[in-house]
Amino acid sequence: MATVLSVSGSPSVSSRTAKLLRHLDTRLIAQGHDVIPLDVRTIPAEALLGADFRHPAIVEATELFERADGVVIATPVYKASYSGVLKALLDLLPQYALTGKTVLPLATGGTTAHVLAIDYALRPVLNSMGAAHIVQGWFTLDKDITTDEDGSLAIAPAATEALTQVVDQFAAALGRAPLLAAAS
Repeated sequence: MATVLSVSGSPSVSSRTAKLLRHLDTRLIAQGHDVIPLDVRTIPAEALLGADFRHPAIVEATELFERADGVVIATPVYKASYSGVLKALLDLLPQYALTGKTVLPLATGGTTAHVLAIDYALRPVLNSMGAAHIVQGWFTLDKDITTDEDGSLAIAPAATEALTQVVDQFAAALGRAPLLAAAS
């Protein structure tokens, strides 16, 4: 099956976005895909903010993008856009780092006022980076993602259904990615 790079663009250690993404990773793994998690917050700030293209963490992140057949990018929405740490990483990747890749954009946020951040803020950047196919993304409200007392993740039923559908569409598109790239 495909190799999927699963990128959390949240700067927070206790991020709902990252927990949701890691939960979705298990679905992709169950479908037979190899999933490589990447939490952007773990990349040293001096490398991101100093635009140090040669920093070992940036070189490693670039190599992870190169190896991946597909990329899931999840971000919390702040002020109607994706996170600054995600922006910093995307800026340091090669211009066409997503060429030939199938991409699934996901976002979380506190209000439906930010639901269009995927289409108006994130999607244009992913497209400019050469993504072969950007599947339908999904925005999940923070209130639909909770952590139970035992630390397990609970997702509202309607959100679970929608997320299952977009993840499955992404997984199906991964199988067609070489055809899409060849047609370009």
